[in-house]
Amino acid sequence: MSDSTSLISPTVAAQAVQWLVELQDGEPSAQRRQDWAAWRAAAPEHEQAWQRIETVNRRLRGLPTDLAHRALGAPSSRSRRDALKALSVLLGAGVVGWQALEHKPWQPWLADHHTGVGERRDLTLADGTRLVLNTDSAVNVRFDQGQRLIDLRRGEILLQGAADPRPLRVITPQGLVDRAGPQFSVRLDARLSRVSLFDGSAAIQPSVHSGVPLRLEAGQQVSFDTHRIGTPGALDENSRAWTRGMLIASGMRLADFLAELSRYRHGRLGCDPSIADLRLSGSYPLDDSERILALLPKALPVEVRHFTRYWVSVRPRSA
Repeated sequence: MSDSTSLISPTVAAQAVQWLVELQDGEPSAQRRQDWAAWRAAAPEHEQAWQRIETVNRRLRGLPTDLAHRALGAPSSRSRRDALKALSVLLGAGVVGWQALEHKPWQPWLADHHTGVGERRDLTLADGTRLVLNTDSAVNVRFDQGQRLIDLRRGEILLQGAADPRPLRVITPQGLVDRAGPQFSVRLDARLSRVSLFDGSAAIQPSVHSGVPLRLEAGQQVSFDTHRIGTPGALDENSRAWTRGMLIASGMRLADFLAELSRYRHGRLGCDPSIADLRLSGSYPLDDSERILALLPKALPVEVRHFTRYWVSVRPRSA
């Protein structure tokens, strides 16, 4: 059994949480730091519990590892301490509890704000920041005295930051988008996060990356995973078009077009490999994907087959 899923006793889990709370509630003495190090070294289970709770803490704070260590002495809010204490139950729950904490298939529905497939929402947050959620998206919002943190759990968002001395940050499963804005979008794709910056600048920091953060400039976009940052490029024309309910194709591969369209509808939307590289141009309203599919045979030598309402395939036109 791996370290990430083996059993941790409730007692040790509670001790790990208590150590984290104590270290962050003030500047610990040298003796207490020695006691903490001794506790970690006393048993493999102690170190395993500490690594788990520190992973959870980094996600709650929205900071990469090196920044989290530098902020170790910073005070935390009562609500955050209470949340950490509650997590001691999951930390001691072995395979089921830890995997639930890591994967959280239920989490989008428990998020502060979420959308269903094909839905978009336009919100104004407490500080005046505009938050737009694209299809099938979920975020948690955590504002405190030191930062404005948006935890993107799923999908895609656009942010128009309000004037505020606190930095606006977005945390994703891959890392941190820091001091961004005033207008930018963040999208999750498989194991990548993609940031599109429309104004200002931003710092991109993967979660497992000790190097200098990448500085992204207005008019650029970039993708990154937990370890690496890609090469910045020019903005994609669809990086903001979805907020107007449009999908823009400018010589787009048919396979890519259908993959993008499938985000806005339930079920499977397939593309025969023999026509995947056909090119398509035009502006298409996302609120009516069936109409878009009906128009495809007029633009390309293809036919659309509906096997069921939720299983559609685009194939070469029959001779």
